[in-house]
Amino acid sequence: MQTRFSPLQLADPDTAVSERVLRACVHCGFCTATCPTYVLLGDELDSPRGRIYLIKDMLERGKAASATVVKHIDRCLSCLSCMSTCPSSVHYMHLVDHARAYIERTHRRPFAERCLRAALVVVLPRPALFRVALAAAMAVRPVRRALPGRLRAMLDLVPWHLPKDSPVDSPQVFAAEGSRRMRVGLVSGCVQRVLAPEINEATVRLLTRLGCEVVVARGAECCGALAHHLGKHERARANAKANVAAWLREADGDGLDAIVVNASGCGTTIKDYGFMLREDAASVSGAARVSALARDVSEVVAALAPLPKVDRTALRVAYHSACSLRHGQGIHEAPIALLGDAGFEVHEPAEGHLCCGSAGTYNLLQSEIAGALRSRKIENIERLAPDVIATGNIGCMTHIGAATAVPVIHTVELLDWASGGPRPSALPG
Repeated sequence: MQTRFSPLQLADPDTAVSERVLRACVHCGFCTATCPTYVLLGDELDSPRGRIYLIKDMLERGKAASATVVKHIDRCLSCLSCMSTCPSSVHYMHLVDHARAYIERTHRRPFAERCLRAALVVVLPRPALFRVALAAAMAVRPVRRALPGRLRAMLDLVPWHLPKDSPVDSPQVFAAEGSRRMRVGLVSGCVQRVLAPEINEATVRLLTRLGCEVVVARGAECCGALAHHLGKHERARANAKANVAAWLREADGDGLDAIVVNASGCGTTIKDYGFMLREDAASVSGAARVSALARDVSEVVAALAPLPKVDRTALRVAYHSACSLRHGQGIHEAPIALLGDAGFEVHEPAEGHLCCGSAGTYNLLQSEIAGALRSRKIENIERLAPDVIATGNIGCMTHIGAATAVPVIHTVELLDWASGGPRPSALPG
């Protein structure tokens, strides 16, 4: 693709990166077949190729983002399915992230929209505040049918009860069982700690059983993904720098073989810290180290396999491949193989590459499209008649679980149970 940026524009590091991404695109259109919004809506401007043209025009002109550009960029899920499909290796993720930051700087949204986005960035990354917000939402939930569509859709995602805080999530060290094979840091997360603390508990049990010393680092906080995908890049970079400092203290102290992430949306962002902080002279080398250490929990468990075998009743599992794991990190086969080796009967639904519609805060901001994608996803999953749905991301778990009676459980909970841990509480019977 030809570009027409001025030397002054290219002096901006983000624009220089975007210009290289744009030049890599050859307009082939392979991405349209795997883009969930294009498949659903059929609008070229809601495809990666269409959005690339919009972003190119917006950045070259150097003017405020138009309402049309904002509409179609906001509709992008950042599922990154287009990156898995693209034969030219166009790094769409970095391009659309730059576009969102540009929109945030140049476009003034309606007051209610600004308030909602600001609230999401303040509340979701803070577990204590998020817990209070959920308690308030639970009180309002009985009257949700009388509320406007977006508010009603948001309340439908609110759980019926809140689990207690888990002691696992406070800074500490968990000793390995038997001889130590690895020392790993655990990203305890923010939203996940409130909605499903059992995921971190299962992760600690499984990793220590496999010979890992597990560290929850003091000073670690939200990974920054939520702010990053809302275009609030300075907030995201502040989160990243705090986490880099926290994990490097551990790495430079007693050492770390890996930083384990069990929410794949967080993992995609943490693995990109080196890029996010590339212009920060004080943090760039440390950020690159952290990105190199970051591993999805399935990667670490696969490296430590085989798991101890415990006789369990075989379950029919529908595996939902979270976009941030499949497309963002290129991990697809490992979780399926681990579940199969653990004794589960694993099946993948049709259109497994298409997003469920969760996508961070997307299901809160674009509830109609998110709902349509979820219905399509659940229809494909339920055709398999599974006993349980397994996935590796809390966002997908919450979004899918709000609209199906089939239990949705994190992959690591099933692996923990299959190798000697307790039965996941979400399983009936």
